[in-house]
Amino acid sequence: MPRERFDFDNGRGQTLTGLLDVPRGQPAACALFAHCFTCGKDIRAAGRIAAALNRHGIAVLRFDFTGLGGSEGEFANTSFSSNIDDLVAAAEGLRARGMAPQILVGHSLGGAAVLAAASRIPEAKAVATIGAPSDPSHVTGLFRDRLDEIAADGEIEVELGQRRFRIRRSFVEDVAQQRLGELIGGLRRALLVMHAPLDGVVGIDNATQIFVAARHPKSFVSLDRADHLLSDPADADYAASVIAAWAARYVAQAPEEAAADAAPGLVRVRETGHGRFQQEVRVGPHRLLADEPERMGGDDTGPDPYGLLLASLGACTAMTLRMYADRKKLPLTGVSVDLRHEKVHGEDSGGSPDGRRSIDRISRVLHLEGELDPAQRARLQEIADMCPVHRTLHGTIEVDTSLA
Repeated sequence: MPRERFDFDNGRGQTLTGLLDVPRGQPAACALFAHCFTCGKDIRAAGRIAAALNRHGIAVLRFDFTGLGGSEGEFANTSFSSNIDDLVAAAEGLRARGMAPQILVGHSLGGAAVLAAASRIPEAKAVATIGAPSDPSHVTGLFRDRLDEIAADGEIEVELGQRRFRIRRSFVEDVAQQRLGELIGGLRRALLVMHAPLDGVVGIDNATQIFVAARHPKSFVSLDRADHLLSDPADADYAASVIAAWAARYVAQAPEEAAADAAPGLVRVRETGHGRFQQEVRVGPHRLLADEPERMGGDDTGPDPYGLLLASLGACTAMTLRMYADRKKLPLTGVSVDLRHEKVHGEDSGGSPDGRRSIDRISRVLHLEGELDPAQRARLQEIADMCPVHRTLHGTIEVDTSLA
């Protein structure tokens, strides 16, 4: 995906450095990502989430808060309130580019920050948190044994994540004064709370408190066995996929994409720019990915074209059987379909009618559940061949290709 440096002023005369990850084509929406305490825009979770959101057509800005990474300023002079100001400044920078963020995503303390900043970003319609504390002062637990020193000396140096940072009394006082629960209650935006039950840094009870404080629409998704930093790529990809699917309900689409969705019967397939072969498939309001397996040079991020073909036939078969069984009041309690595609030699198939040396063969196995007698099962097998996609595949097909 295209990536560009995105610098902006934090409102205090300092330049903050960010990365803007943009999907190929017109973005469907823009998200603003806030990282965890003392982390930065380059942490693996942020990169993976940005890449996954890009694959769903969402642009993402991730940046270093004041005093971190490539951003100017001194970390010791920052606070939770300054982080909120940084987020508002980042939104203003995007707004100036015509990309005001509709989605806010925050990880850990960044999650608390986006909850607090949302009311100051009018374009934001959806807020997602990942492993966020319900109270910003939770972060002081990282150095709780030295709070008395901070109170007495005004400033100390602590080691966090094998790096040393200066923490001042003003930071501790600032987080203690935050009233995040009140802000969550008045959020007036769609909220998605994501948390791992086994999170050893920010306990799952924080997710409960955020969720209870919020008003609808709100959703909770468990990240199962993920750790706090989403160090497993699969966990980061899953989180991003859920965020993209959830946010699509609340954000405005690009005009041409909305027009495409509105056209009855139109399926649009386009390259995403991720890997060699990945495609975004849009069927009305629905999105899915197509790709090739790794052995064919792809990234295996979605089914291959033949997989989609088999899925179409399988879905149509199951739906047809269900409609028939319901109409005839047959005791069919469940149906599933297994399909495989292969190229076979014409002679192996009993002879190709047009003399071709190889033909396509699709093997379809029906799994029918329920107290069906042999005659009913046999009839359902016959009905399977009458599904519309099956008949299309056996009929005469014309593909008319033209240039737009």
